[in-house]
Amino acid sequence: MSPRWESDPNIRRGGTVVQTLHAHLVFTPRYRRGPFTDEMLTRCEEVMRAVCADFETELVEFNGERDHVHLLVHHPPKVALSRLVGSLKGVSARRLRQEFPDHIRTYLWGAHFWSPSYFAASCGGAPLGIIKEYIEQQKRPN
Repeated sequence: MSPRWESDPNIRRGGTVVQTLHAHLVFTPRYRRGPFTDEMLTRCEEVMRAVCADFETELVEFNGERDHVHLLVHHPPKVALSRLVGSLKGVSARRLRQEFPDHIRTYLWGAHFWSPSYFAASCGGAPLGIIKEYIEQQKRPN
């Protein structure tokens, strides 16, 4: 290993890749109704941590308000973010509906818990302007 290389727990190493991929995800319940209580958010985090572990993904941070949740996930390149999101939303919806049926029924109707849409943004590392500048300054061969 190069002496310039400093050990960083956020950098994952595989057979052919060295990477650190983070995504900020935001999910809202159907109709943006506000069903979440502190107890529900705690349970939602537990469920989502378990799903992330199944995908070899780390749920770095989780929090929410009455009408949405935020996740920061650290995922390997083999994980398609859309598949991870589908599992996170599907499993959490099923568990929350099983464990808080009466409470959820007062806020949501029908078979769906989460809105079909979500927000996803890549994040971490240097700001885009710094990376762009670094790439521009590479020395091309003559």
